[in-house]
Amino acid sequence: MFPHDITQTNRAVRRLIDKTETPRHRFLLMAFDRHRNLEMAGRYEELFTPDMMVGEPVYHIRANRVNLKLEGADLVKSLYRMWAATNQSVFYVENEEVAVADNFVASVAVGFQQVSGRSLRINRILNYVPKFIGDRLVKRVLASGKFEADDNAMYLYKSTYQMFWPYDAQGRLLGEDIWEPDPDKAVITKLDPADVLTMEQSRRLLDPLIAPLPSHDEMVRGTRA
Repeated sequence: MFPHDITQTNRAVRRLIDKTETPRHRFLLMAFDRHRNLEMAGRYEELFTPDMMVGEPVYHIRANRVNLKLEGADLVKSLYRMWAATNQSVFYVENEEVAVADNFVASVAVGFQQVSGRSLRINRILNYVPKFIGDRLVKRVLASGKFEADDNAMYLYKSTYQMFWPYDAQGRLLGEDIWEPDPDKAVITKLDPADVLTMEQSRRLLDPLIAPLPSHDEMVRGTRA
């Protein structure tokens, strides 16, 4: 029996929401929970609404054998589009610890990403070429828009991740910093085709958990925008 359940990926976040009383902290956690569920459901367009994310987010990803800096909504959206089109927006976690402060949410967890064999091969190449060449290759791949799912060559990439998500004064995401401290300890397992979760399946499971985000000003300041 497959041991993972995508509806439980955010369970540590939901537990912290239930215990959090400070309105600003509670709002950030709700935005964090909504973002992760939208991403895993393949509803990435909704991540870029003006109440969810700033216009020029910056992502630093040093994980899964890559070292990337993605700047701007177009490039970041292309990453989410590629993941959704290839069923790589599926994440599971174990032993997650989540913390919230006035301007960020942080997480440490054992994470599992559903990745394609093609992505694993590209990531290995990126790990060995000079960074400026790797950056060009990634941007070219993302800009191409030519993404195809391969349900018969999918893997789970398991490792420990540290995440830091900063937010602005209006509770909008400024970007993501994703760090895999010890990639040599990552475990990659080929998935049985029956255990590959498609975006359609993920969306059906997660849609009931995705609620509209309340107004930041009303929730935090008690005022209408």
